[in-house]
Amino acid sequence: MKFSIEKTLLLENLNNVAKAISPKNIIPILNGIKFELNSDGLFLTASDSELTIKTFIQRKNITNVESEGTIIIQSKYILDIIRKMPSDIVNFELIEGLKIRIYTDGSQYDLNCLDAKEYPNLKLEETKNPLVINSGLFKTIINQTSFAISTQELRPLLTGINFKVIGDTLECIATDSYRLAKKNIKLEKAYEEDINIVIPGKNIIELDKIITEDDDLEIHIFNNKVLFKYKNIIFQTNLLSGTYPNTSNLIPNEFSIIATAKAKDFASSIDRAALLTQGKDKNIVKMKIKNGIMIINSYASEIGKVEEKLNIETSPDSQIDISYSAKYMLDALKTIKEEDILILLNGEIKPIVVKSVTDESLIQLILPIKTY
Repeated sequence: MKFSIEKTLLLENLNNVAKAISPKNIIPILNGIKFELNSDGLFLTASDSELTIKTFIQRKNITNVESEGTIIIQSKYILDIIRKMPSDIVNFELIEGLKIRIYTDGSQYDLNCLDAKEYPNLKLEETKNPLVINSGLFKTIINQTSFAISTQELRPLLTGINFKVIGDTLECIATDSYRLAKKNIKLEKAYEEDINIVIPGKNIIELDKIITEDDDLEIHIFNNKVLFKYKNIIFQTNLLSGTYPNTSNLIPNEFSIIATAKAKDFASSIDRAALLTQGKDKNIVKMKIKNGIMIINSYASEIGKVEEKLNIETSPDSQIDISYSAKYMLDALKTIKEEDILILLNGEIKPIVVKSVTDESLIQLILPIKTY
């Protein structure tokens, strides 16, 4: 194997595949990145056995190819080496069997490599009828839901995002049991088979980082894995096993209090009110609605108290005192791009629902917190 390649092109692809390298890998070969150069071009592959990412650089985009081959280069060093190379063109040459020489005019590294024969045979299959979605829209879905996934491994299913397809509707749900984010979109065509899968949240967030431009994103779904195909990238992750909790009955259909507010003003008031409770567990603020006015306040015995008043539109008899996590509410509000929001309530111990006045596709739900 001997070739020369543009530094920025290689670095972009290495950064993408390296997202599949886990620091917890116990299989030494999976700490490496597979370089496979053939007549088509250069394939780069990385995997932790649960997540596999493969990218492809066409031969015409490789500066020079003298000989082909396959080798596993240790990921721990390759990214930093390429990043710090002083030249725009980087040369690779396989020497002495399992050693790679990476060099420019004034810099040279000789790295010990791993044998490609030991690398696992990773099946990256595709279905005949994939889901096709605009990648920009997919990023929006992930950004509007992924923040609500659980970080607690005690309930593994809640660490993922639930993807459901029924006909031409895609529904995505994330919840940590204290809050819930739900996004619905219409697909360009209806699918014959219903889909109900749970994708690990940490992996889907890595995919979100890889997607940079609007393009078609193919989603190939299997019983225990899902493969995403985007431009020159293949991204395959195992699915979480089990049935995601039924959350449909958590979102009320009717509300005793409906208030309309400016999203920016509401968020700013909560942000200021939460300043005194930042160091506290759950960062709780209290919200009171009475006589068409919303009052948001917080109290810390050792610091003091703060009160924010906000004009809202609601029925004159609307009245409630409710407490919730400022952080959770601010996280939810960041996902709503429209100016006007609805704050929907059913009492002090019932869930708070927040959504846009004009966009019915996104629902954010936050559970209140009892205060004494």
